[in-house]
Amino acid sequence: MTTNEQCGCVSSARTPAAAARNAKETGARPSCLRGKGVTKVFGMGGKQTLAVDHVDFDFHEGELVSIVGESGSGKTTLSKLLLGLLTPTEGEIYYQDQLRDISSGKKKREYWKGIQAIFQDPFSSFNVFNKIDTVLLDCIHMKGGRHLPREKKVELMSEACSFVNLKYAELTNKYPFELSGGQMQRLMIARVFLLKPKILLADEPTSMIDACSRATILDMLMNLRDETGMTIIFITHDIGLSYYISDQVYIMEHGKIVEHGTADEVILTPKAAYTQRLINDVPKIYEPWDLSTVKF
Repeated sequence: MTTNEQCGCVSSARTPAAAARNAKETGARPSCLRGKGVTKVFGMGGKQTLAVDHVDFDFHEGELVSIVGESGSGKTTLSKLLLGLLTPTEGEIYYQDQLRDISSGKKKREYWKGIQAIFQDPFSSFNVFNKIDTVLLDCIHMKGGRHLPREKKVELMSEACSFVNLKYAELTNKYPFELSGGQMQRLMIARVFLLKPKILLADEPTSMIDACSRATILDMLMNLRDETGMTIIFITHDIGLSYYISDQVYIMEHGKIVEHGTADEVILTPKAAYTQRLINDVPKIYEPWDLSTVKF
């Protein structure tokens, strides 16, 4: 059986856009986020946990990158390090080819203008006391539009909602918890549309919504990337999805990057045993599910 057939949860034929992007030379794109020996240790003394273990990475402008690993592999901790929500124990992170400096609140807010996130759980991603208008207005203000006329702000919010197939007139004066999970995920993408960061970090953005909504969310993210040229970093356990959408794929196991390269290199000709196991563990509807590699 070919590796294409093994990734049975998605079409074995990659999207034309993804294939075309992969055909480009990565080195021709400027680096936007780079790490060298990035490490994160939790705890002290004899009760330390090595969550991220001396990883190196280099993400380029306009790329769609997937960081793939099972639960506990360190991928979410790495995402928090990239966002500046955690401080590395060791290593260096470079943003726009400059050593990242988020040592003060002001510098951190400036950094966050260029890197934003969509999180796994839409229900815990919003302040329940803030109306949707406030959520969107905060984005406009963060981009320097605090003194714009009210009419212009409404126009910008309507445009952002329209991009994700929502109607601003139906959302105004509502709270996020009044929306469905899929609508809340789309609202988070509307925030990103207003902010237009250089880098978007999407941590399992489709894992809590149904298959139909999942396809819609992914399509919106791809369109957003194509419109703005932003770099999108997917944090996911779904290796089939990573192959379908990604330019570059990084595989994480026990806090280490065990393999990385183009999607075709990593998925079609995997070298690491862990990558091969992830591919073999994808359920296939036309053959018995092999549980021999599952650790109970």
